[in-house]
Amino acid sequence: MGRLGRYLRVALRTGALVCAGVACASGAQAQDRTTLWTSNATTVRWHAQFGLNLVSERNLFWNLSNTTNPQAGFDPDTTWLEGYATPGVSFTHRTGNLDVYGKLSAVASFTRGTDAFDATNTGATTLDDAYLGLREAGDLPRWDISLGGRALELGSGMLISNGGSSGFERGALKFGPRKAWRHAAIARARLGDSELTAFRLAPNELPSNDGHNRLAGLDLRWDSGDGNYAGATFVHVLESRSPYVQAAPDGLGPPTILPEGRHGTRALNLYLRATLREGPLRNWFGAADIAIERNRRVDLRAWGGRAQVGYVFMDKRWTPWVSLTYKTFSGDDPRTRALERFDPLYYDGDPSTWSSGSKSSMVFINSNVRSTELAVGISPTQRDTFSLRIARLEANQLGSPLQFGQATRVVGSGSAANLISGVVRPHLADDVFVQYSRVINPVTFLTTGLSASFPGSGIRRVAPGSTPVWLGAFVNVVVNY
Repeated sequence: MGRLGRYLRVALRTGALVCAGVACASGAQAQDRTTLWTSNATTVRWHAQFGLNLVSERNLFWNLSNTTNPQAGFDPDTTWLEGYATPGVSFTHRTGNLDVYGKLSAVASFTRGTDAFDATNTGATTLDDAYLGLREAGDLPRWDISLGGRALELGSGMLISNGGSSGFERGALKFGPRKAWRHAAIARARLGDSELTAFRLAPNELPSNDGHNRLAGLDLRWDSGDGNYAGATFVHVLESRSPYVQAAPDGLGPPTILPEGRHGTRALNLYLRATLREGPLRNWFGAADIAIERNRRVDLRAWGGRAQVGYVFMDKRWTPWVSLTYKTFSGDDPRTRALERFDPLYYDGDPSTWSSGSKSSMVFINSNVRSTELAVGISPTQRDTFSLRIARLEANQLGSPLQFGQATRVVGSGSAANLISGVVRPHLADDVFVQYSRVINPVTFLTTGLSASFPGSGIRRVAPGSTPVWLGAFVNVVVNY
């Protein structure tokens, strides 16, 4: 979806977007100008999205590389330019009471300079959407089937959202323009306000880190029609070469890598979101998510979840809003033989949804971490939105891998030396993120932001005296048709 889709989604969720505004009208205007050809039965449209993003980082990863791996020569200060273009074409053909439809698109992305993960002057062009579908005609078809590469997000995006990988050899690390799954077989059936989705997916992974993952499952969702929803998603990993990492007994020693650990994992995710529109609690909103994961082959017993509450001051000038979110994801307990490390699968990594912190989300995936996040925002005009996000991040399990074995190091204790992983204090970091978004015109969007991450005692213990504040800034423009 790119930065545009993320901005609109945040605005809609927080109540900051008023439908009398220019952004709500942009859909119909853009649709009219993108019509290539139309007849009584067939419509063909073109699609395009372009983005440029200038990013600057200082003291990347709290400068840990200077202490833990100085021979690598990693530069913690860098500035780079990244961009992407996503041209495409779609069609819909009506025959009787059926619609035949499809879409074909590509993503061309690049990075000029060296990005946060030390990739320099990279880029690639890949296929994105490439699907055909058949559905009952009408605005709310009772059934819909499609086959081929396309985007699919289920629930709140806790487990199934981002089907495509960017960055590294493909460029555009921060933008992350690829969202479509490489292969997707999707069947939907609707009855009233409920919809059942069956799916089989293969992600569009980086060639340098292809885990050959295949997933299948079901999603049952109820929508009220005014933004409230509830549902359940079941996911089964049919095939995978992606490994899991397990803590050493009692946290002493290197973590164990379990080859093909993800293969066979099953997950159940329950989710709901509600905004109260009448009564004494009018304009309050809340969300709740919980997921459990099991895999008998590696004795996986993991869990994660989120609770959120917020309020939109609809009758106040600038429509301010505030939310408080708590997220937690199990880490592997080094005192047990089971594996408790949560696998976030293909979650939505946007700051408004499932990223843990802002800068820290580049280090800590949603595993062995908990975060408490305060967010506030205002919209001085229908075109302008300001937001502030503050997050405190902590580890759930000490002496246990946080992401994939990082911070494995030797620690002396008297005359002995122990190899440990993870952190010995739970406090990881405190993140602050300020963002401004401007709707320049119905198809052009400007976003800029400043962020800082203050290392906690857990990180400072990894490299005593060598952990400065990690700073970052960006400005980007996205044009979307």
